[in-house]
Amino acid sequence: MSTMLIGEGLVGEGNEIAHIDLLIGDKTGPVGTAFANALANQSAGHTSLLAVVTPNLVAKPATVMITKVTIKGMKQAVQMFGPAQAAVARAVVDSVADGTIPKTKAEDWVIVCGVFIHPGASDDTKIYQYNYDATKLAIKSAVNGEPKIEEILAKKESKHPFSPK
Repeated sequence: MSTMLIGEGLVGEGNEIAHIDLLIGDKTGPVGTAFANALANQSAGHTSLLAVVTPNLVAKPATVMITKVTIKGMKQAVQMFGPAQAAVARAVVDSVADGTIPKTKAEDWVIVCGVFIHPGASDDTKIYQYNYDATKLAIKSAVNGEPKIEEILAKKESKHPFSPK
């Protein structure tokens, strides 16, 4: 049976806010297929990239970052390929180091990570920190199967921060 774990994390404020959606699963399952498709099917403004700790040092589990908004200029591209990439890679590796992701799964699992970079974001330090924290949160939630349905049902009337109601 293949594994597909789903996680989400929203951290920060202002234009630097980080919203991570991710899938974690086996290379040989649907997450592996999504991972390969994300790298193989690039389009203008939606360039997928591997999360690397530093050049030539890919994070494990291998992680592909996909943009959740169209990248419309070099400023956003550099933020995606710079602080956001570094943050996601470090969060993945730290999640293995702290045991959230079992070390035994580091070669068998892959991660597809949706990353949001607001066109008005300007503070690279906040972009890094918020994306690191949001990725760690999303990974922890995915691996632990959180939130549990009981929590969702108990909080279903909560106001979404971006809802007009």
